[in-house]
Amino acid sequence: MANFDYDIAVIGGGAAGLTVSAGAAQLGAKTLIIEKEPTLGGDCLHFGCVPSKTLIKSAHVYHTMQRTADYGLPGLELPPVDFSLVAARIKSVIDKIQVHDSVERFCKLGVKVEFGAPRFLDEHAVELNGKTVSAKNWVIATGSSSSTPPFPGLENTPYITNKEIFYLDTLPKSLIVLGAGPIAVEMAQAFARLGSEVTVIQRSRQILSKEDKDMADIAMASMEADGVCFYLGAGIKQIKDLGNERQVEITDVQGNDVRLTASTLLVALGRQPNIESLGLEEIDINMTKKGIIVDKKIRTNHSHIYAPGDVNGSYQFTHAAGYEGGIVLSNAIFHLPRKADFTWMPWATYCDPELASIGVNEKAAKAAGLDYQIWTENFAENDRAIAEGEERGKLKMILDSSEKPLGVQIVGPRAGDLIGEWVAVLNGKVKLSTLAGATHPYPTLSEINKRVAGSFLSPKIFSPTIKKGLKFFFNLKGAACEPSSEIR
Repeated sequence: MANFDYDIAVIGGGAAGLTVSAGAAQLGAKTLIIEKEPTLGGDCLHFGCVPSKTLIKSAHVYHTMQRTADYGLPGLELPPVDFSLVAARIKSVIDKIQVHDSVERFCKLGVKVEFGAPRFLDEHAVELNGKTVSAKNWVIATGSSSSTPPFPGLENTPYITNKEIFYLDTLPKSLIVLGAGPIAVEMAQAFARLGSEVTVIQRSRQILSKEDKDMADIAMASMEADGVCFYLGAGIKQIKDLGNERQVEITDVQGNDVRLTASTLLVALGRQPNIESLGLEEIDINMTKKGIIVDKKIRTNHSHIYAPGDVNGSYQFTHAAGYEGGIVLSNAIFHLPRKADFTWMPWATYCDPELASIGVNEKAAKAAGLDYQIWTENFAENDRAIAEGEERGKLKMILDSSEKPLGVQIVGPRAGDLIGEWVAVLNGKVKLSTLAGATHPYPTLSEINKRVAGSFLSPKIFSPTIKKGLKFFFNLKGAACEPSSEIR
């Protein structure tokens, strides 16, 4: 039997890599994690989920302070935002969470942490900082980074991505955002609320193009109310550096040429896998432009090499990376064959109102030719939403021909939290009758989940057949009040 330095070695200290490393070490495997950046935590901690949600909260508070009159409170005259203070708060939050992803913590768990840029020498060994390191199993969890589209002039024009936007010294006076995916949408609204003039340019004719248009349009209307200007269905012709400003020339949806300028340009048009300089070609790892190809066990074409997280280009969410890391642990350490199942993988975009989804949406159901029905509930009819002045949005439940849930989408206040109940319901195969019969505290936003299940069941419970049967068996006397024509 070959003698390796480690039982398992992980390349990448983000969500997937840390999940595998922590679990493997605690199970008794000799574990190494290699990170090219000077700290652990990955893109999520330093350039993604954590700083973006921190920024969004600051923008939300500032926006709420501007709306005090809406809540019956005295109006306020607020000074402009000092973005350096916002950036300092972002850094403080990252530093606090960094403790959980520190070298010291992982060392206590039994993980050896090395920093550097490894390159595969063969299927079991890499060159790292001038030495050779071998392992029985390898995990490539190097994540992804913002992709650079080949727009004419972009290569000669200063721009920022998610790596720079949270660390700006000053608030941009104006901001052009290329793209309208989750990162673009979240940042566009946050900076608009902080005081920047924001313009979003999108190739497709809706924002958040993977979502149902009726749901995405609710979020877009809220962003427009915040001052965000949209150019949808637009093609980019040329990008120029004008010195103190950046210019983007587009062809709008009507075919007109439009020139837009802003002090800052944010490129948020998709992600690309971090696979350069790893030497993957040398060991014949199968991959595409989207990422490393893996099977349902998250294995590459070499059964002892795994690739969880963004690097495989499938579900680019931190929670998906953590889930895939768990799949790797089952297969590589427990040797229990476990396959990933993404049927009920939830996701959320943290604009205001938030948009969260699980399962199949209407767009996907149509594309698949499924026979489905839709049930909706509006936040305008939820007492807690009304009390808090957060009445925008709705819940949409999609059922198949056998009246079993295919998916749920929520656009509204705390949608990312509300989808959590559906994560439990759908993964646990809980019946809609059980959800409808469960007591929810009043008044809460979560009642909307119970209510949509109740709305689906009501026509069955209160049907004419049921009423006739009850009248026959129990001699019920029927309605005690008939509304007048005026009431009708």
